Amino acid sequence: MLLMISLLIALAVAFFGFSASRRFVRDKLRFVDAAQRASAPWLAGGGALLIGVILAALIPGVGVPTAVTFALAIGTGVAAGARDVRQGRHLLDDGMR
Repeated sequence: MLLMISLLIALAVAFFGFSASRRFVRDKLRFVDAAQRASAPWLAGGGALLIGVILAALIPGVGVPTAVTFALAIGTGVAAGARDVRQGRHLLDDGMR
């Protein structure tokens, strides 16, 4: 049962991290050149991993795999948001607001 709860927490954190980072890059960082670089998803994912590991040590039931899942979701969200800007999809609404 505890495994199922921790898996659901990891999935919820990953979904929130991906959608929030994608929306932030697409809407707020549209004109920032540094957010469009190829290294931006790696840097964002690394920062998210650092924060996630620290929080995993403090919050019971949240482990390092959850932190890694969060970091991967943030990195892919940043990459997807930058791709949306390059392809002109920043003008579309994804219905997440």
